Amino acid sequence: MLLRHIRYFLAVAEYRNFTRAAEALHVSQPTLSQQIRQLEETLRVQLIDRSGRAIQLTDAGAAYLRYAQRALQDLEAGKRAIHDVEELSRGTLRLAMTPTFTSYLIGPLLEKYHGRYPNIMLNIVEMPQDRMEALLNEDALDVGIAFNETHSADIEIQVLFVEALAMVVGKSHRHAKKRAALTLHEFESETLVLLNEEFATRRYIDRYCQQHGVTPRIAMEANSISAIIEIVQRSTLATLLPAAITREHNELHLVNLKPALPQRTAALLLRKGAFRSAATRAFIALALEESAAIGTSSTRDITRA
Repeated sequence: MLLRHIRYFLAVAEYRNFTRAAEALHVSQPTLSQQIRQLEETLRVQLIDRSGRAIQLTDAGAAYLRYAQRALQDLEAGKRAIHDVEELSRGTLRLAMTPTFTSYLIGPLLEKYHGRYPNIMLNIVEMPQDRMEALLNEDALDVGIAFNETHSADIEIQVLFVEALAMVVGKSHRHAKKRAALTLHEFESETLVLLNEEFATRRYIDRYCQQHGVTPRIAMEANSISAIIEIVQRSTLATLLPAAITREHNELHLVNLKPALPQRTAALLLRKGAFRSAATRAFIALALEESAAIGTSSTRDITRA
C-alpha cells in the first residue's frame, strides 16, 4: 500500500464520482480505478460499491475512511514536524562533556546556543571520556566535548582549542600576585588539593611531575572541580587546573610554573558516519565559531599570569 492509494481513496470518498475525483487528482479515470482496485486487493475487501448510479462506500469503506483520513493528517503533521526540526523550532540535543569543561566552557556556550535556539531541548551530562566514547558509539549521545586523544577508531574529532593547565591559587595565597614563574623547587614546597585519579586532568599532572622528578605535597583529593575551587578560594592551598577557569572566578589567580604545565587539545567528539540532526549541526557550528576566541583567551591567561 502506498500513500497515493490513500489519497485516491479519500478523493473518491469525497466526490462519490470517479470522473470528478480523477480530475481533482489530475490523473486519468482508468488510472484512478486501477489504483482503488489495488488498494482493495491489498486490504482484501471491497471499499467502493460501484453497482448503483452513484458510487457509495461499503461498510468496510466507511470504517476505513476515518483511519485513512487520520493517517493522512498524521503524515502531513509529520512533514510539518520535519520542517520544524530543520528550522530548529523544535528538536533535542544529547550532549556530554568531561568535568573540567563544566567549570568554564559549557556555561557560556550553552547560553549562546539557547539564546539562538530556545526551543531545542538539551540533555546534558558530565562523564569521563571513556564512557562518553562508548555512549557515542551506542548512539546514546549526539556530541561530546573532551580531548583529542581518543581510544575508539569510530570516533571523529573536530578540534576546538588548546587548553593550558596552570597552578591556581586564592587571593590569600602568598603567590597570588606573583608574576615570575615558580621553579620546580618552589612548586614542590606547595601544599595542593588535586582532582583524584579518575580525572584525565590528574593523569596529565602526574605525568608532568614524574617527567620532572617532582613529588607533589598533596593534602586533599576530590572528585569535584567546584569543591576544589571553593577550597582554594578559602584557603592557602594551591591546585592545578585549566587556566581558563580563572576567567569565571575572580577570587582565583594564576601562577605559572617553569617548565610550563602541559597543554592539551579540546575537541568535539562525534561518531563517524552517524546521522547529525539539525540541532547537532547547529551546536557544532557554534562551538567551532566560539573556539577561536576561547583558544586565544587561554593563551592570554597564561601569558599574563
